[in-house]
Parts: sequence; C-alpha cells; structure tokens
Amino acid sequence: MSRTIRVLLLDLLVERSEFGHGGNQEVIHPIAEFGNVDVFLLTPQMQSLESGGKAADEGLFFLDRSDVPEWDDEYEFWRSCKVTMGSNIATFSRIALPFGLDDAGMSQWLSNLGMDAVVCSGSRRNVTMWEEWMESAASLMRVAAISGSPTLGICFGHQLLCKSLGSEVTRAEKISSGIWEMVLNEDGMSDELFESRWQSGRGPEVVYSHQDHVITVPENCILLGSAEHNPVTAVRVVDSHQRKMPAWGVQFHPEAARHRIQRAFEWGHITEAEMLSFQKDHDGAGVLEAFADVVQRHMS
Repeated sequence: MSRTIRVLLLDLLVERSEFGHGGNQEVIHPIAEFGNVDVFLLTPQMQSLESGGKAADEGLFFLDRSDVPEWDDEYEFWRSCKVTMGSNIATFSRIALPFGLDDAGMSQWLSNLGMDAVVCSGSRRNVTMWEEWMESAASLMRVAAISGSPTLGICFGHQLLCKSLGSEVTRAEKISSGIWEMVLNEDGMSDELFESRWQSGRGPEVVYSHQDHVITVPENCILLGSAEHNPVTAVRVVDSHQRKMPAWGVQFHPEAARHRIQRAFEWGHITEAEMLSFQKDHDGAGVLEAFADVVQRHMS
C-alpha cells in the first residue's frame, strides 16, 4: 500500500466556499488518484498572532475556532473533514502558519512537516495591498520553491511567489475576468506542466479573474507563457545553475471547474457577467493532472 501523500495548502479563498474548499478539492483530486492525501490548510489571513507564534515554536499546530479571530462566519469553521475521492480519502485539517520566522526557520519548519507538495490558492486580498501576514506566506512560497518541493502558486499565489523572488507586481484599473489562450514560448511548449496541452503552437485556454499583474520575471525563474492581457502568465523556478525546479506560478485558475463556477453564481459569490465570461471550455484540469504527476514522481 502506498503511503499517505502530504500537501500544504495556503487556503486564501476559504470565505468563498465553491472557489475555496471546492477549488481545493479540484486541486487535490488528481493527486488523490495516487493514494490517500492529508491536506494541511493554512489561513494566515484569519489566524491570531498567538497561533502563529505557537506554530513557530511547536511545528504542527492545529487550529480551533478561537485561533481564527478574523474568521468570516459566512463559511462555517471546521477543524477537519474527510472527502472521498475515487477509491481514496483526502483529509483536510486546519493548521497555523508560523509568524516571525526568517527563511532559514521557515525552511526548517517546512522540512520538519515532511510535505510532498505546497500549493497557494487565489485570494480576495491583493499583493499590491500588502498585509503583515503576507510576509510569512511569501517566505513559505519562496523556501518551498527553491528547496525542490513541488510547488504551485495560483493567481494570488503566482503573484506572491513572483514578488517573493523579486518581481514587480502592479494593479490594473479594472479586473480581468474571462477565458483566454495562454501563448506558450519555447520553454513553455516543452515544460512538463504544459507539453501535452498545446497543438500547432497554441497554448491552453484558461480562466482568469484578477486585477493585480506580475510585470517582471524573477531572475531565478523562466517565463513559460503569456496572455494578451497579461504578459507574465506562467513561470517556472530555476536554481542558480538554471536547472528547472518543480515549482510554478500561474496567473490563471486551473481549479475553476465549470460546476464550481455555476454554483458560485447561484450562491451570489460572482456576478452573472462573470459567470457568463467563464462558460467556454478550458484546460485547467489538464494542468492540475500534470502537477499531480510531478508530485507523484517526486515521491518515487
């Protein structure tokens, strides 16, 4: 029997359940094809300073309701839950992100947890409107990416990863919502996240919903693809010798499955105009399957 896969997930859209917990399930589902998964959810935007200190001191610190004073009560707090995914089980548990650690301390914390992958979701927050908790989240993404852990930053997670590595992030006058083709460059066409997703030089059609934009590529990343409205759409981290690391940032939302979008509209989390802009088929699921393959290979 294969061992349980461990995934650390920055859960930054928890208050919008279909794009939060629902989106998390879309990310985890292809990973669960390879076995049971323990998913450790981080909600640093809502946790107390005290819980961050306990995580820094104790390592794995599970959250109770009292540890999240900024919790949005539109979504019920739960400490853990189990979700059946095919023939396997994904167990979701809420833990605290350590506050106050430098990169060396954060790297040691991550190493002690023995995670097989790190993922950062999108968020209603903005990198261009910096908040204190983002310092620790940025440190986590940076050390995960450069350590060789399979790492994926989605939308806000892409912006946070890129900023943590030295990118400039700016805010546009209006939000970009819809489905556009991502044009892959030569590196993107051969990249394991996208190599099976293009034909005749065309990249995947993917879902966007963002107002902040990464406008420069970090020195220790390579650009993989661009969109008409967003020149730095996908990047991959490389080490000091330009060797490719299993770490990516993508501006789009591969987890935005159509049934999640429909339910988000029904629950009033997105407008009808946004819902209609997301109706065309897109290839987010294929990208998540490719990332799951990366996670599985790195466990072997």
